Amino acid sequence: MNNQAVYQRSTISYLLLAALMAAVCAVCSWISIPLPFTPVPINLGTLAVFLAAGILGWKYGSISVIVFVLLGAAGLPVFHGFTGGMGIITGPTGGYIVGYILAAFLTGIMIDTYFKARKSSENKAAAYAVLALAMALGLFACYALGTAWFMHISGTDLKAALLMCVVPFLIGDAIKIAAATVLVKKLRPFARK
Repeated sequence: MNNQAVYQRSTISYLLLAALMAAVCAVCSWISIPLPFTPVPINLGTLAVFLAAGILGWKYGSISVIVFVLLGAAGLPVFHGFTGGMGIITGPTGGYIVGYILAAFLTGIMIDTYFKARKSSENKAAAYAVLALAMALGLFACYALGTAWFMHISGTDLKAALLMCVVPFLIGDAIKIAAATVLVKKLRPFARK
């Protein structure tokens, strides 16, 4: 098989995996728990974003999340509680949904850079630490964009926005990062062959 055929097969494989991860983002977003004090529900969306970025890398991980967001913006019910449409994107939770793209990009860049610089005989503890740090920084970017958008839409000040939209989710997001770190470490080698 020549190099062009291998490249095409590789690209097609990654695009198929990106489509699969877009579907995983939808399923994880559907699993949501509304909270009475905030329009932002608890869901597994960030877990799917971390998996997409960690397994597929920045390029195809970002593509998968962009596809997810565009499907929802077009009206398909892929967002929390089987919702969709531009009303969700332009509403108070829209910044967090768009922030998923930024989170996938930043998380993927950091993870790709780390794994390109390391050999297969890497230190496992260091790999887990880098994965968790990359996901935490991606989450921070998502929080920053989402909170700024929430403040703009709702007219809420920073302290109130953080208490409604960030603080209640920190423990759950730490658990998602821990789970995604383990899953990415185990699954990334299979997707990168």
